[in-house]
Amino acid sequence: MSEQIALGTSRGRWVLAATALGSGMAFLDGTVVNVALPAMGEELNAGMAGLQWIVNGYMLMLASLVLLSGSLGDRLGRRRVYVIGVIWFAVASMVCTVAPTLEVMIAGRVLQGIGGALLTPGSLAILQTTFRQADRAKAVGSWSGLTSVAAAVGPFVGGSLVDSGSWRLIFLLNVPVAAVTVLVTLRHVPETRDEEAAGRLDINGAILATIGLAGLTFGLISAGERGFGDPAVLTSLAIGVGALAFFVEVERRSSHPMLPPGIFANRRFTGANLVTVAVYGGLGTATFLLVVYLQTVLGYSALWAGASLLPMTALMLALSGYAGGLSDRIGAQLPMTIGPVLMAAGFLLMLRIQPGSGYFDTVLPAVVVLGLGLVATVAPLTATVLSSVADHHAGIASGVNNAVARSAQLMAVAAIPMAAGITGDTYLDAIEFHKGFGRALWISAILCAAGGAIAWFTVGEPKEKPGKTPARVHHHTHCALEAPPYADSRTPSPSSS
Repeated sequence: MSEQIALGTSRGRWVLAATALGSGMAFLDGTVVNVALPAMGEELNAGMAGLQWIVNGYMLMLASLVLLSGSLGDRLGRRRVYVIGVIWFAVASMVCTVAPTLEVMIAGRVLQGIGGALLTPGSLAILQTTFRQADRAKAVGSWSGLTSVAAAVGPFVGGSLVDSGSWRLIFLLNVPVAAVTVLVTLRHVPETRDEEAAGRLDINGAILATIGLAGLTFGLISAGERGFGDPAVLTSLAIGVGALAFFVEVERRSSHPMLPPGIFANRRFTGANLVTVAVYGGLGTATFLLVVYLQTVLGYSALWAGASLLPMTALMLALSGYAGGLSDRIGAQLPMTIGPVLMAAGFLLMLRIQPGSGYFDTVLPAVVVLGLGLVATVAPLTATVLSSVADHHAGIASGVNNAVARSAQLMAVAAIPMAAGITGDTYLDAIEFHKGFGRALWISAILCAAGGAIAWFTVGEPKEKPGKTPARVHHHTHCALEAPPYADSRTPSPSSS
């Protein structure tokens, strides 16, 4: 058992800094890349499929490996895996910085996804195993706030670098941040591991999940260019479906699966994850197509296009804690129903955006309504996921929900542009892109509205057994636009801290 550190000490502040720097780097990268997509597409001669792969190469590995990496840290050492993830992310960022072709850029993004999967859950696990019990909730809250700030400043940093220099600088920026993170971590963060961790790592499951998601992603993106009748498209989709079916069977038979099938026996947990699929699938349009649309159709600079979504981040930062407290008092069903419906309304309001539209009268109202819907949805959703399972399954439940959200966005970015007719160089044609953008907004609105309906019918409040205290979840400030906040079984609740 390693020593327990107090948050208010010098070493405690260094530990907090180390974890916030690494995870903040990943958060920052996630927000700045979308801003740079039009510039990257122009220099690398990328059509819509290329832009989709720049986004999905990263998301693919993150969704496939985030569940496995937590177990890896428990066994090999959380600090060790975290440092490896940070270094891996930095090396991959250098590949992206010097990428001469689209193919090399996609390879760099895939490598970044592996690094992100290693460091994302590791930063939170370090906090929860390093700090003494009384300080853990405050430490996690501080970490959430710091990483949220990184995500919030991302559009300004990325947009400024793209407008004033080169999009390559957004990747180069990760290298010095990673170097400082590694130095601080090795000097100030103690090593921790789970000495009781048993069983083999679910390597087979991770491989099958990666192949399955990659097959579906390649098939859906390629279908936009070649059509569904193309042999390569059909083969890729068949491989994806087959691998995921095999994945389910492997997980069902494994003694230590990374995704225990039995966890979905709980109706509220399954319902919450279906809502996650619908909501984050729809949200993929806002974080991918909208920023590109504002630059290519409305002529926004990269800076102003990135800043256009800042009100969503600000609303999440300001209101996520309040939304969680409200759901504790009135239950999660109503907020999780109203939230996705508000998000659908936000997407429909975006239909008012036309070539020549102003930001404050068309874009801003839509973004605010979308942000309010996200605020109403995410905290209750996270609380439902954690309260639907036994305490010792809280870690895997949160990890599953996080991976489900990322997988949903992965599939949405692959499928929605194709379904909306945004393929090839369409995004460079203002008229055609505008038509496709409208269709994509309708698809996203329908997805979110479906999420609200699912929540109403599946996320009823559990019937508490006599004498049992209802589960309470600690709601931290966050602005997670890519996925619900990650938590695990060591996350303290107010009743225990």
